[in-house]
Amino acid sequence: MPKNQFQRMVFAFLTVLVTVHAYVFYSLYVINGETFMQITGANSVLDAIQIMGGVSVFGSHLPIWAVVLIEFVLAYSLEVLMGSPCSFRLAAKVFNPEKTNPVLFETAVICATVGLMCPAMSFLAAWLYYPYYEGFNIFTLLANWIKLVCFNFPFAFFSQLFFIQPLIRTVFKLLFCGKSAEINAEYSRA
Repeated sequence: MPKNQFQRMVFAFLTVLVTVHAYVFYSLYVINGETFMQITGANSVLDAIQIMGGVSVFGSHLPIWAVVLIEFVLAYSLEVLMGSPCSFRLAAKVFNPEKTNPVLFETAVICATVGLMCPAMSFLAAWLYYPYYEGFNIFTLLANWIKLVCFNFPFAFFSQLFFIQPLIRTVFKLLFCGKSAEINAEYSRA
């Protein structure tokens, strides 16, 4: 897909931009939304977060936009430094990129990226959202990390494979190829 360093950076930027918003929504609404509403007695998740003074990050309450910004910076850094290069190498160990159907190879890269990024970002999230007001315990941190991986991995796998990556690849092709006919031709070969 991306052919040079600039294109790789743009592709990572687009991927992380969509992914971080999806994960913040998933984390705040799907995983923690009911708990937030029960704690505060609010009728909506947004009202509950507002009553709580924001989302607790490193023991401080921050607005949702700040959470998105922090997670974007962390995810983009991880994607560029570890996720993209390592996932391509892992997929290339199993499949030859020149001889393998592009859709199959892209699927292998997506699976490898999820396998690397989900535990890494969940580990960072375990540190960010740790309940520091209760004191720090390494076993609680590790338990929170494992819990986050268990919650996030199915969402990461299916959202990346069936929604986010197809969307980003289509947008990327429109940006750098400019012709929707080329998109249709590549996917019709599959």
